[in-house]
Amino acid sequence: MHLDVVDLKAFYDRTSLGRTAQRALRGRVRELWPQTKGLNVGGFGYAPPVLAPFQSEAKRMISLMPGPQGVLPWPDGAANVSVLCDETRWPLETGFLDRLVVLHGLETTDQQVALLDEIWRVLAPGGRVLFVVPNRSGLWSRRDVTPFGYGRPYSLRQIEAQIRRHRFLPERHLAALFSPPSQKRFWLKIGPVWERFGRRVSSHLAGGVLLVEASKQIYAPKAKGLGEKVKRPFGMLEGIARPNPEPVSGRSS
Repeated sequence: MHLDVVDLKAFYDRTSLGRTAQRALRGRVRELWPQTKGLNVGGFGYAPPVLAPFQSEAKRMISLMPGPQGVLPWPDGAANVSVLCDETRWPLETGFLDRLVVLHGLETTDQQVALLDEIWRVLAPGGRVLFVVPNRSGLWSRRDVTPFGYGRPYSLRQIEAQIRRHRFLPERHLAALFSPPSQKRFWLKIGPVWERFGRRVSSHLAGGVLLVEASKQIYAPKAKGLGEKVKRPFGMLEGIARPNPEPVSGRSS
């Protein structure tokens, strides 16, 4: 079940914990995608918290928000690029997006199969999608004081297995949100220290959130016909090419 868009915006914009999470997630996304100049970049779910760094360089930007969640205009103070859509039928041409971030979208939907098929459709060949999901072994998925405490959490093995079944190729993975999901001033103050420490210690086990990058691969169709070459020619017509008649005995007079 999707969270309400008003609650998501309030968490990231109005709470200290949300702003801390936003900075940590943006930093990790930027590590994976340092440059998107001239690319079509999109987000699904509630992706504005991590899309902002791409606004000035992307060729086109779109933020797709599913109907059960609701939509808010974004970005503030600029031309709106947010669109309310059916979560499994997006108003985009096939192969339109070069980069796509899915944040608060996959773990909360009841139509994961259809959603992954739609993501495959709108990605360009060789395009990249970044799934940002709650880590099953992390602290953030165990408390509902943040949006990551809702929906289905994943282990790295689970999320990679699921996207492989839908023809995506996992490329890289990172983790974020290593500090506890607490609003207490002490934990918020040392949050950046925890993030730096967590990145050095673990790539996915201790973080509250997993970031899994996958690509859309288009494979060449297999050749039709004989599965293997004929090792030697058939000899069915050899007698026609090289006649070899048996000698005929003479008739008696």
